[in-house]
Amino acid sequence: QVQLVESGGGLVQAGGSLRLSCAASGRFFSISAMNWFRQAPGKAREFVAGLRWTDGSSYYTEPVKGRFTISRDNAKNTVYLQMNSLKPEDTAVYYCNRGRNYFGDALDAWGQGTLVTVSS
Repeated sequence: QVQLVESGGGLVQAGGSLRLSCAASGRFFSISAMNWFRQAPGKAREFVAGLRWTDGSSYYTEPVKGRFTISRDNAKNTVYLQMNSLKPEDTAVYYCNRGRNYFGDALDAWGQGTLVTVSS
């Protein structure tokens, strides 16, 4: 079983930055991709960004393109999400998940997420 632990959320003013982390641990053979998702209050969970583990190729959805950057630390099985120029509409609980691809696939049980609140 894989455990996913997200951290790094908090309260930030619009225009500010945060860096989220997600550590994967437990029993798994390998990581093909890691994806970040978010769920705003009253809304469905949505895919935000993904990264292919082997070569670091990344994909971003339109709402975050140019503002967010996904990266990884292979040795730590950790994926990061650097979020710049934050907007109030980025307010959500952020989750990560392993995937077979880096376009929003999710293989594992969800972690507790980390809350990001952007004030205007």
